[in-house]
Amino acid sequence: MSRYPDNPTPRSSVILFLLLLTLPGFAGEPSAIHSSTQIMVVKTADWNAVQGTLQRYERSHPGGKWKPVGEAITVVVGKNGLGWGSGIDSIYAGLREPADPVKREGDGKAPAGIFRLGSAFGYAGQEQPGWRMPYLSLTPSIECVDDAASKFYNRVLDGAGVSPDWKSSEHMRRPDELYRWGVVVDHNADPPKAGEGSCIFLHIWRGPGQGTVGCTAMPPEQIEALLAWLDPARKPLLVQAPALRYRVLRRKWKLP
Repeated sequence: MSRYPDNPTPRSSVILFLLLLTLPGFAGEPSAIHSSTQIMVVKTADWNAVQGTLQRYERSHPGGKWKPVGEAITVVVGKNGLGWGSGIDSIYAGLREPADPVKREGDGKAPAGIFRLGSAFGYAGQEQPGWRMPYLSLTPSIECVDDAASKFYNRVLDGAGVSPDWKSSEHMRRPDELYRWGVVVDHNADPPKAGEGSCIFLHIWRGPGQGTVGCTAMPPEQIEALLAWLDPARKPLLVQAPALRYRVLRRKWKLP
């Protein structure tokens, strides 16, 4: 029985409460997921698997129904599989098991989780016609700093324009062409925490079954198709997880 029988809840208050439940974030859905209309889902067989699949999805409006775009493609992740990374961290509550691996600098694992995307990049002076992501042309002096002690840790920058304080970095203009086209993954980004992993990209692979040092890689024609599809106005996200963990993410956050 109500403690306040003479003051029943007004019908208007009930209606307002039900309406609030439909708003992004009120029922627990992170706004970044609700507002995105482009998602890439990378799934592997387990935490240690090197090879997986990538499927693109899109929807016409936030909160709408996801529809696949094209066929799933084969990709590779870290040479030591996946480990939980630092992306949209609010999604992980209650999902991480104590035995799950966690991404660390130099561990050869690609990050699992949900991540925003940064700039596209490539060896060309400008992006291909029709591409919409912000674009960084990789001159010989562009580096990504992987020294956790540096104030520039996990940043892609022009080394010629700053006073280096790092002992280790990756020169992005590689002779093997793996970075001829790519996209920065916003892992451990805002702000980066020392030792939690750096320089994570989507880029061209060496070949099927050949894992990376922490990125997700694919055939050159597939990274080009991806870059032609991505649109920053649609707030694209990258989801990466072993298949069993993805099932939980999918159910909890209404993913594809």
